[in-house]
Formats: sequence, structure tokens, C-alpha cells
Amino acid sequence: MKRCFYLSLLFIGLGFSQPSQAQVSVNINIGSQPLWGPVGYDYVRYYYMPEIDVYYDVTSRKYTYYQGNKWVTKSKLPGRYKHFDVYRTYKVVLNDPSPWRYHNNHRRHYGHYAHNHTQVILRDGDRGRHGRHEERYNKKSHGKHKESKHHGRRNWDD
Repeated sequence: MKRCFYLSLLFIGLGFSQPSQAQVSVNINIGSQPLWGPVGYDYVRYYYMPEIDVYYDVTSRKYTYYQGNKWVTKSKLPGRYKHFDVYRTYKVVLNDPSPWRYHNNHRRHYGHYAHNHTQVILRDGDRGRHGRHEERYNKKSHGKHKESKHHGRRNWDD
């Protein structure tokens, strides 16, 4: 009787048990980020550009900006920004699903970056902080002395 009771408990327990499951989700969109995006981010959903008050969706490659009295999303910037250089402007990385809902906060917190042109972008990221300047000093010929007997020093014995 005890044996039957324990077996029935075992079968009931097996019926209610579920196999353990583990989910690992890693979001990386390095390859889809534009070359004018800032260096140092594995995943980016939106860039906020305080200089022109515009959001860029990295996934859909569209801009969202305020026009008239509503937010519009387009694949190109409006004509008023035709001379705007996305490579030079500062970009704030945002991973909210609809960042324009918090636009007033973004404007208040990031507005002082509007004319900051010091951000390193992906296109230039492999050059380091000083751009092409560092390339001069990484050449193999740098640091070699002239092939001379004295290497630029005076020999007092001659």
C-alpha cells in the first residue's frame, strides 16, 4: 500500500514538473549602426541629435522629428537641414522604444551638447583620439637613427 502511494505521488510530481529552461538574449547591432554613429556601443536603438532636435532610429534607418504639431518619421531629414552634417554633430544613445515621448527631458539633459563636435564616430574610431596624427608615429621607419657611425653624437676621440 505504501509502495502504491509513493508511486502515485511520483507520477503526479512528474506530471506537474516542467523542464528547466534558460533564455539568453543578446542584442548587438554593431554592423547596422551608421558610420557617423559614436564609438563604444554594442547596441543602439536611437540617436538623439540635440543640435537639430531629431531622433534617428538605427533599426529602421529613419529620422523622427517634430513638424507642425506632431512627430513625423521619414527616411530623410527635411529640407531645412540640408546643410546639416551628421558626422560632426553630437549623438546621444537612447534605447527607449519611443524616446520622443520623453523629449522635454532629453532636451533639458542633452541640450548643452548641441554644438559639441568632439565625439569620435565609428568611421574614425580606429584612429584613436587624435585621428590621423597617431598614424605618423606608428610607421616602422619612425625612431630609426641615421645609419652613421656616431648616431648624431660627437665622438671626442676622433
